[in-house]
Amino acid sequence: MVKKLRKISVNIEDGRQLIRSSGSVGANYIEANEALSKKDFIMRIKICRKEDKESRYWLRLIDIQDDLELGNERKDLEQEARELTNIFGSILRKSE
Repeated sequence: MVKKLRKISVNIEDGRQLIRSSGSVGANYIEANEALSKKDFIMRIKICRKEDKESRYWLRLIDIQDDLELGNERKDLEQEARELTNIFGSILRKSE
């Protein structure tokens, strides 16, 4: 999606932040699965949930200039992020 955005200064920075935070979700999930202790696992899942929420924030800030296709894509990505937040929350409740 970021590649499809208009190249304006706001989108460039917000797009970078979105890429960082969304990438962090996956990286921390991998780390959680390789955790050395239950405490480490829980911390990594909490970071996944936090970065996922941050990704939704950056998605909302992106300027799509009334582009219907990008608007639908953003809506789908926000929904997916919400679902991941719920999954991470469920993992945390069952782990603590």
